[in-house]
Amino acid sequence: MKKFTFCIILVFAFAKAVLAQDTNAQYVFTDLIDLDANPVISQGNTGTCWSFSTSSFLESEIGRITGKKVDLSEMYTVRNTYPAKAENYVMRQGKAQFSEGGLAHDVINSVARFGLVPIDAYTGLAPTENNHNHAEMVTVVEAMLNAYIENPGRRLSKKWKPAVNAVLDTYLGEQVKDFSFENKRYTPKEFSDEMGIKPSEYISLTSFTHAPLYSSFILNIPDNFSNGSFYNVQLDEFIESIDHALENGYTITLDCDVSELSFSSKQGVAVIPAQKENAKLAVLGPEEEKVITQQYRQDEFENYNTTDDHLMHITGKAKDQHGTIYYKVKNSWGTNPDRTAYEGYVYMSVSYIRLKAISVLMHKEGLPKNISKKIKL
Repeated sequence: MKKFTFCIILVFAFAKAVLAQDTNAQYVFTDLIDLDANPVISQGNTGTCWSFSTSSFLESEIGRITGKKVDLSEMYTVRNTYPAKAENYVMRQGKAQFSEGGLAHDVINSVARFGLVPIDAYTGLAPTENNHNHAEMVTVVEAMLNAYIENPGRRLSKKWKPAVNAVLDTYLGEQVKDFSFENKRYTPKEFSDEMGIKPSEYISLTSFTHAPLYSSFILNIPDNFSNGSFYNVQLDEFIESIDHALENGYTITLDCDVSELSFSSKQGVAVIPAQKENAKLAVLGPEEEKVITQQYRQDEFENYNTTDDHLMHITGKAKDQHGTIYYKVKNSWGTNPDRTAYEGYVYMSVSYIRLKAISVLMHKEGLPKNISKKIKL
């Protein structure tokens, strides 16, 4: 019986692929809101989507605030965040995660302490490199940290911090003290101020039932090494906040689960089909979607079916040929047509966001006034 069912699914998948030229079978998207963002680029062989997505978000913020088109250095933020990760790992004696991952608020924290720089001032690449690859660097740094934690000298040396910094400088480049932009010299802090970025004006929002509503709490997910806080609202209010921000010209950083079979970068689509066995079919053309309740979202989070996987940048909204609404989401996996569609963007249905969005980061002025009042901003 299982083999028979599997064969039927294959037949339907083949039929749907054959009908790909039929606009009733394949997705046809019409953009409804399309806010300015820099072109899609690749994060390379790194786990730094958190910096690429939030840097893209800040580029759009700079454009919104100043009208300037700026290409920010993602690796400047990464370079300044690794020492904080290392200190957290060492002081917790290895009982914490040390990895390439992070969250949107880690970029905001870095801006508050270290400012921003354009890509020309800091690439994070050696002169002969053209692609980011942090696998070796992270392995070396983690081995060093574990050696310090084991403490073979019976006393933790104060040399560990400059030693780690030296490795980071070797792989990513030395820190930037000042640079030239549009014929003017800036320090990184002066530059972020000039671009109008005020870290205190950005907030993180989520929706879960295990924490009190309309208060902030620390969301316990592996990449939240910095113990960032999230404002907790009802699921409908979470979606309302995203919609309100976009409708008023504010883009959004998104943290979500992309492990579902119904998420496809190659097809440029992410949906939650009503029938789970239709996941592979659903990325080829419109399917009926599951109704996502607050309780179902919570259950999927607590049983690990929804996990913190990847950060992206929401820049707009769209509809398909049946009128179903989607969010237009900028990814950081490049634009290779063999791996991506829509020049590196993914259209995510409302159902997908309701279920799989861990959190969003946005400018606080993008919130609806009623929700802003509820969380006491």
